Amino acid sequence: MKTLIMVRHGKSSWDYSVSDRDRPLQERGINDALLVSDKFKSKGNRIDAVFSSTANRALHTCMIFVRQLQVPLTSVHLTNNLYDFSGESVFDFIATLDDSLDTVMIFGHNHAFTHVANSLGNTYIDNVSTSGLVHLVFDVDSWSLVEKGTTKQTIFPKDLR
Repeated sequence: MKTLIMVRHGKSSWDYSVSDRDRPLQERGINDALLVSDKFKSKGNRIDAVFSSTANRALHTCMIFVRQLQVPLTSVHLTNNLYDFSGESVFDFIATLDDSLDTVMIFGHNHAFTHVANSLGNTYIDNVSTSGLVHLVFDVDSWSLVEKGTTKQTIFPKDLR
């Protein structure tokens, strides 16, 4: 059994003259990430590894979740493969995950995460919102065999406010 937890980065700011990778979170993005991570924490899920896009907004969202969920920093990894907007690099990334990892949490971007959630899950999601979480489960023993799974849960900030 393999479990994938995808979290789209929190609401980011366009107020600064910085590159796309360097855009920071807005205050709302921080607060929404805290809300969603707190709700997810109450489910008591164990996480084997965490991977984040190298973009500032994704990494900041990741760090909020890691602190809230008390995941050791040694379990956190940065990868350019999650700085993807189509989903193709995300699919490739998932397929090459180490099979010793059963539950993986990834932080990245749209439209990639909505596309991946709809392709791999069994529940249609119109849009994975900023700070939105999609929890997918697959009845396989190898990440390379991941095709279609079950959407176990979604947690979106608008449902918690």
